[in-house]
Amino acid sequence: MTKIAAVSIAVFLICLFVISGARSQSQASVVGIPVPGSLAGIPAARPSAGLSAGPFGGPSAGYTGNVYPEPPTAVQPSPMDKTKVMDFFENQQFEEAVGYLEPAVAADSNNLQLLGFLGYAHYMTDNTEAAGKYFQRIFSLDSNNISALGYLARINNFKHDEKAKLYAARLVGLQPAKALWWRNMADLLHRTNQADSALTDYRQAYSLAPDDYRNAAGLAEMLIEQKDYLKADSILDRGLTKDSLNIPLLKLRIKSSYNAKDYEQALVPGERLMRLEELSVNALTQVALSYYRLTKYEDCIRVCEYMTGHGLDQESIYYYEAKACSKLKQYDKSNELYETCLAKAISTTAELYYYNLAENYEALKQYGKAIPQYDTAYYLFKNPVMNYNAGRVCESELKNERLARKYYTLYLQTARPHTPDEKKAYEYVREKWGRKRPGGSKTADGGQERAKQ
Repeated sequence: MTKIAAVSIAVFLICLFVISGARSQSQASVVGIPVPGSLAGIPAARPSAGLSAGPFGGPSAGYTGNVYPEPPTAVQPSPMDKTKVMDFFENQQFEEAVGYLEPAVAADSNNLQLLGFLGYAHYMTDNTEAAGKYFQRIFSLDSNNISALGYLARINNFKHDEKAKLYAARLVGLQPAKALWWRNMADLLHRTNQADSALTDYRQAYSLAPDDYRNAAGLAEMLIEQKDYLKADSILDRGLTKDSLNIPLLKLRIKSSYNAKDYEQALVPGERLMRLEELSVNALTQVALSYYRLTKYEDCIRVCEYMTGHGLDQESIYYYEAKACSKLKQYDKSNELYETCLAKAISTTAELYYYNLAENYEALKQYGKAIPQYDTAYYLFKNPVMNYNAGRVCESELKNERLARKYYTLYLQTARPHTPDEKKAYEYVREKWGRKRPGGSKTADGGQERAKQ
């Protein structure tokens, strides 16, 4: 950004400071929940992954919209250079801004503008504890500042839900005609399992600003949870008429259709998501299953392969594709996919657990329980040592030579000894339990002895 642009932004913010200072005074008579004080000259916060952004690019984690309005302040003498502060912010030099502003705040702890800038700088370095301290100081000086409420609601969200609700409710009381505040309050109520109250506030947000897709999405999601699919679809279809590629609305339309078992209606939004290369596991899995329920097995396979081809390497995807392949009588391919499912479903550490279980049973002299653990470990992971251990228990503890021969024979057929202990065990089993053929060479249960082990 050029120096001229930075200066222009600074001038714009200073103008806002003057206007909002007067606005804060005009709101001083508003009564209600005790709230933090006036926020001085705070640029909106940076956007972050998964968060919506407002006019200044500010995030609102836990909210669906920009919780930060225009940055207000009161006009006070200040020892700082506003242009320099703006340069710090424009260049993302927030730690430098903190170092520059802290001495000024120490010299004038009642300066709303300084407090606000320093709180914002701390916020942008993820030091929300320090940021909250300065916003709280502003609270003690002015109880009706919109931006202060927004930042404090953001800081307390997920950490102190009840405090966040107080700030959010205060915003609603100060600006009841602003849909954003109703939606933010609804988000908090929804997250804290107050569904009825959340639905009421989502309805209010939607009635105030039906063209804001975030209001539509919030209300539709609540209606889907309450299984009012027709109303949810009506709201979502209205939003998609205006923006047919809106990803949040497309996902909700798929969810509503799938939950309502109206599988045909999930297909179009699902195909749009794939064209947009939106890799949502839940939504695309519902699309694949919708095709499956409609007996469109080729399309089910296509959606599954789209997901795995784009890195969504999950057991459930292979499972649904395997089922579709079975329906098309592609049994070999289906079995391959089921094998992949098994490999993903069973942790490789499970072999150790089964082995340790068997060891414990041996220590307890419960040999009949030890052998099934070795059996399971071999069945799942095909480690021939497990057959050797089962044979050893049958031979030395159960004195059951017939059963010992069975396990030793399986061991000899598959063993690939590497360590000295494995080689020693292998030689013992081969010498004692390997059968002799008429020519004198040994075999394992009648089969040819392997040339190399």
